[in-house]
Amino acid sequence: MSGETSLPDAPRDRLARPWHDLRISVMDRCNFRCPYCMPQSVFHDDFAFLAPSQRLDFDAIIRIARLSAGLGVSKLRLTGGEPLLRPNLSTLVQQLTSLPGIDDVALTTNGVLLGRHLDALHEAGLSRLTISLDSLDPVIFSQMSGGRDVLSTVLSAIDAAARRGFPGGIKVNTVLQRGVNEKDILPLVERFRHSGIILRFIEYMDVGTRNHWSESAVVPSASVLERIAARWPVEPVAPHYRGEVAQRYRFTDGAGEIGFISSVTAPFCGDCSRARLSSDGQLYTCLFADEGTDLRPALADPDDQALDRQLRHIWQGRGDRYSEKRNPEPQRASGDRIEMYYIGG
Repeated sequence: MSGETSLPDAPRDRLARPWHDLRISVMDRCNFRCPYCMPQSVFHDDFAFLAPSQRLDFDAIIRIARLSAGLGVSKLRLTGGEPLLRPNLSTLVQQLTSLPGIDDVALTTNGVLLGRHLDALHEAGLSRLTISLDSLDPVIFSQMSGGRDVLSTVLSAIDAAARRGFPGGIKVNTVLQRGVNEKDILPLVERFRHSGIILRFIEYMDVGTRNHWSESAVVPSASVLERIAARWPVEPVAPHYRGEVAQRYRFTDGAGEIGFISSVTAPFCGDCSRARLSSDGQLYTCLFADEGTDLRPALADPDDQALDRQLRHIWQGRGDRYSEKRNPEPQRASGDRIEMYYIGG
């Protein structure tokens, strides 16, 4: 898949970047309380999440995706919160995979509910699956998931997904934090070598304002690669398409592939082709955005022209490149930047 649009009228942003990817948050709630995303101290039992009536219904999501495809989008990813908390998600997947111009529909999940939905997602035509897994140590896993003792459930779901198979493959994402789960690097690689699953290590990012991010907690991808290569030699792999966020490597012994998402130490804003839709209809053009654009007024008009114009205008006005301009200073005050749970990773 090249990732380059063939649509002659497809918009470009102010940095001449095309729009190829739309990440759709279908649920702001999650059944984890990962400290780097939804810390329990903030997202407690009394936290005011969206009511079901405040979330976009499937018809609105399909309409936005359909018009986005007409502007060059070919890849969709369903996120959350935890997307599998959204009832009847496989129905949405089936509708999205049927849209003209959309050739890839993926899902990111923490894996707890995945086992019961695997068959329905596969039959609906889901292209790719990404599962979050921060540790193989039950104690560390519980710490990084906010006290959820479900490691065995997640591992079983990953194994079941591998047996079931998805046409675009399966990835496992691990967020590394210095002094927390570094010891898991080699055990995770060892577990997923020869499995057909691609393991990706993600640098701890300053997303939102509530995770107490510090640059000192970042484990640079270069050091992780060095540690892995000392045990299992690797060689770089060319990206599948322009704007691919992960730096890819394959094991020279043929045991598979690993990847690194290095937003802090090696920003990739220059080729970013992604926008993010929140579950209540706000469109964001950067993971580190301060604000989005409310699409609901345009959605209220049954004629597509207003919504199509708005989507085009949003992308053409985009100039985001936060990671390239990042200054490692203390985070801004709460409320100045959108939280990751709200728009997905």
